[in-house]
Amino acid sequence: MKRLVSLAVSLLILGVIYWQIDTRGLVQVFQQSDRLWLGISLGMVVPLTLMTGWRLQQLMPHERDKQQATSPPLPFWEANRLILVACVLNMVLPSKMGDIAKAYFMRDRGHLDGSLAVSLVVFEKACDLLSLLLWCALGLVLYPQKGWIFWVMTLSVVSGLIVGLLLLGSRKFAQFFFQLGQFVAPKKTKANLEALGKAWETMHAYFWGDRLHLLKIVGTSILIWFFHLLQIWFFIFALKAWTPFLANLALAPLAILAGLLPLTFAGVGTRDAAIIAFYQPFIDTPTAAALGLLCTSRYLLPAIAGLPFLSEYLGKLRRLKRTTSNPENL
Repeated sequence: MKRLVSLAVSLLILGVIYWQIDTRGLVQVFQQSDRLWLGISLGMVVPLTLMTGWRLQQLMPHERDKQQATSPPLPFWEANRLILVACVLNMVLPSKMGDIAKAYFMRDRGHLDGSLAVSLVVFEKACDLLSLLLWCALGLVLYPQKGWIFWVMTLSVVSGLIVGLLLLGSRKFAQFFFQLGQFVAPKKTKANLEALGKAWETMHAYFWGDRLHLLKIVGTSILIWFFHLLQIWFFIFALKAWTPFLANLALAPLAILAGLLPLTFAGVGTRDAAIIAFYQPFIDTPTAAALGLLCTSRYLLPAIAGLPFLSEYLGKLRRLKRTTSNPENL
């Protein structure tokens, strides 16, 4: 029911957007687009997926962690299949459940135990979010046209980045944060927060044991998100428009963060509206709407590529549904 509601909200927002813009102008934007830049920008999905798969492979226990590894390391091809299948599931399951499913599949294949699998996925998502906030904070600080709304967003993003770094770097702060969250959270989410706090403690113990390994994963995440934002900048080139790179560094993450709000289906609608609003000083509305469609393709293309691998995971997914009522079962 929640997914149906989110899909309805997405369709409603898109309906409002396309009712207010010139759809013929939108079609014309694509007809006049630069085919070379369009191919380059869309083609970046492949190396970005491979880099994300390589990072997942590096997250797995290495030689120093033989006591935690129950089978040979995760193969590169298997890591990429897990990434693609998670992309499919994230399109149809609520709350990024595809990533939790990824942890379950790693445990089910015998690569490592359940608590460590969850902690690896939690750390992977934390690195993604903090890398996105880092680039967004840098772009917003250097963004020249800041009214009061942008000052509020700058303060919010920088504050979120600081809290995230404290969670990642301080075990005591993380314990206090999750205890406070359990105290103020509704009863339904307390168990999930408790399980997440335990996974976070496991993650701390695992990654801070090898700081060089930690820096490699964090550095890779920052690089991956730089290329994600560069891809969106190339989308603008493909549409024969222009936005300064530093402005794109601020605006693209804001649109992505808007798409993470649990209001719409896979961020469709909220992300498009944010792009139209934020990029207004640089590109016209039909071009911004076209940019929103291209940004959606960043999520749609990996999901399509993951469909051939989905069937073998569906049986495992049915078992996952019986365990998600208690995340500690993972």
